[in-house]
Amino acid sequence: MNDFAARILAWYADSGRKDLPWQHDPTPYRVWVSEIMLQQTQVTTVIPYYERFTASFPDVVSLAGAHEDDVLHHWSGLGYYARARNLHRAARIVRDDYDAGFPTRFDDVAALPGIGRSTAGAILALSQNQRHAILDGNVKRVLARYHAIDGWPGKSAVAARLWEHAEQHTPAGSVAEYTQAMMDLGATVCTRTRPACEACPLSADCHAHRDGRETDYPGRKPARNRPRRSTCLLLAHDNGELYLERRPPSGIWGGLWSLPEIDGEGAVDGWLADHLNATAVELRRWPGLAHSFSHYDLDIQPLEVRIARPSSTVTDRDGRWYPLDDAPAVGLAAPVRKLIEQLANTGPD
Repeated sequence: MNDFAARILAWYADSGRKDLPWQHDPTPYRVWVSEIMLQQTQVTTVIPYYERFTASFPDVVSLAGAHEDDVLHHWSGLGYYARARNLHRAARIVRDDYDAGFPTRFDDVAALPGIGRSTAGAILALSQNQRHAILDGNVKRVLARYHAIDGWPGKSAVAARLWEHAEQHTPAGSVAEYTQAMMDLGATVCTRTRPACEACPLSADCHAHRDGRETDYPGRKPARNRPRRSTCLLLAHDNGELYLERRPPSGIWGGLWSLPEIDGEGAVDGWLADHLNATAVELRRWPGLAHSFSHYDLDIQPLEVRIARPSSTVTDRDGRWYPLDDAPAVGLAAPVRKLIEQLANTGPD
């Protein structure tokens, strides 16, 4: 075993995390769900979602057979909803093409929706102890600092160098422990800011530490002006029911249920007439709400309107009335859920 891996494993034996929910009975399915949830999301945030998700969908068959609304409901608030849709699609592929047995060949795993090289390697290393290198955000940071690799890892040349080192250091044995150790080291010791170098098993020959340049690595993504967008969301309600629409399958909040977007306060009457055959009884402009996505910031202007509508209800598959006293078990984006809860707490009618 190489010296790098030996030090990592010795550190893991003393200081690594060994009681995470997905470490108990680490089947490929359970590890897969955890790895998808952990993409761009902190462990502490993921744990309660993971526990609820695996309680409801304990295996591939139950996930594949679930309605997308139910899957997205369990993901509500976790963000990056394409992950949930890809997870659901992949579960159906595993059920139909692999007789519900999660594949254990690297190429088969990497070909599933939402799974790339690093995630496939992590799933098979952690659940099957197969020798595959990984390169998630934490591992990139450890390797970039240890080898003083300049440049943003999003550039293909920089990523290629990091992959070379990841492959070089991955041992032939104890791969599951090594893989978890590398992720843990980046998450708990070799952190983005204020790394605890005194507790790191690699500090003796870490190039960044030697030069006092720990926070210079990895290189930053080139700065860009974040666009700022705005939208109006309509809280149209009547008799304790609120109208929600399903978002298109791709784009912002894809596949989730949401409040209708309109062009502004002046568009309310026309929208109500065209979409709900209803008229406004009372209109209130709420304080604005800000929400950030990975690539832009969104300013939300909520407009609450109490309406008078015919006795017939909307039955189109992309529009539904939901009772405010019983939150719908569907996928809702965090700001939408927040607005619905605020409306419910004010006693709309």
